[in-house]
Amino acid sequence: MSFAADSPVHSSSSDDFAALIDAELEVGSSGSSSDEGGVDADNDDDDENNEENKEDEDEEDGDEELNGHRKKRCKIEKLEAQEELRGSTSQGFIEEKLEIPLKKDTCTHPGSFGQMCIRCGQRVDDESGVTFGYIHKGLRLGNDEIVRLRSTDMKNLLHHKKLYLVLDLDHTLLNSTLLNHLTSEEEYLKAQSDSLQDVSKGSLFMLDFMHMMTKLRPFVRTFLKEASEMFEMYIYTMGDRPYALEMAKLLDPKKEYFSGRVISRDDGTQKHQKGLDVVLGQDSAVVILDDTENAWTKHKDNLILMERYHFFASSCHQFGFNCKSLSQLKSDESDPDGALASVIKVLRQVHHIFFNELDSNLASRDVRQVLKTVRREVLKDCKIIFSRVFPTKFQAENHLLWKMAEQLGATCSTETDSSVTHVVSTDAGTEKSRWAVKENKFLVHPRWIEAANFLWQKHPEENFPVSETKNQ
Repeated sequence: MSFAADSPVHSSSSDDFAALIDAELEVGSSGSSSDEGGVDADNDDDDENNEENKEDEDEEDGDEELNGHRKKRCKIEKLEAQEELRGSTSQGFIEEKLEIPLKKDTCTHPGSFGQMCIRCGQRVDDESGVTFGYIHKGLRLGNDEIVRLRSTDMKNLLHHKKLYLVLDLDHTLLNSTLLNHLTSEEEYLKAQSDSLQDVSKGSLFMLDFMHMMTKLRPFVRTFLKEASEMFEMYIYTMGDRPYALEMAKLLDPKKEYFSGRVISRDDGTQKHQKGLDVVLGQDSAVVILDDTENAWTKHKDNLILMERYHFFASSCHQFGFNCKSLSQLKSDESDPDGALASVIKVLRQVHHIFFNELDSNLASRDVRQVLKTVRREVLKDCKIIFSRVFPTKFQAENHLLWKMAEQLGATCSTETDSSVTHVVSTDAGTEKSRWAVKENKFLVHPRWIEAANFLWQKHPEENFPVSETKNQ
């Protein structure tokens, strides 16, 4: 099997690689031929005196020929493994750092293809470690090798003032729907879809071969360009691998941003969960953008939760929203003020603090602490009380909105006093709501906190008015 030929992310220099194999085989062949020729010459010179030893020498010739073939095979396996790993992960560091010497007696088996050690070629039955199928089908790396590679890449990335950014696809960077799920109000989209010949100039694509239509989120191309200057980026989706690769082509047609770093549900180690164990980056340097918090139960401190992008009607229905989608309204998110335009500002701030404002040693810094610091600045001067937001007899401190407000830096209370700045309510007719109006405090809907949580910025209170509920 040729690793280079089978890999979805193999190097484009396949002709050079083939020439390199030929050169290596020629050297190996000439070495073997020389040895065999020496044996034949000795046999010719001593033919008359050594008839009785000819059978033994024939056996030795066979052994040497077999050894020659083994050497050639080892060279081929070594070259193919090196070529396949080239360009398949973080800035090509694996092909530089994965050592594959032919030392079978001391090999620690750092990883394997199938059941063959990538270093010595011996059979490996140990199932420990993690499979990195998105780099190459069947590639498994041992835990020690993963630690070594992460450490090496971390040093290189920090040297270039970069961190890692893991990006979800659906509802974060784009929205997709099956063609047969388009409503009658969305049929007009088929005539407005962009050409697949040059996807870099479009945002709405009809993928007939997948029976699907995809809409890229506004600002996504500018977002990726700016983010790539600060981060090494991964795609990580719960979609299957063919879908993930097609979406990567739409987002990154020139392969400038993701290269082979496209992870699908087929590559994860846990069902219905995403994890950083398949990302070759240290957790302390990874930022995640995703619209689904529950997908990252082990890495919530790395997560910036994104507001979902519902362009198609099927997307609204999927999440139980009984409302018109953006496509049905013939509208879209604002390009300069939408979710991606807002979050790139947060990423710039996180990157700046990490590299320029911390006193600790660079290698010991943790982006998760930076995220918490930036997050606490959003509502830091606000003192909030809630009215008719929590169910009766519910422990207020345990409610999601209470916790969300505190994570954003606000102080929460159950009692009114002069230090309160905001009353969060769903009904302007409650006693606390009327108190807010009388005392000239801000009266806002719970969506005010949710918006701050999604966009990591405090929004104008007048954009979140509270109406009085009738028949109370």
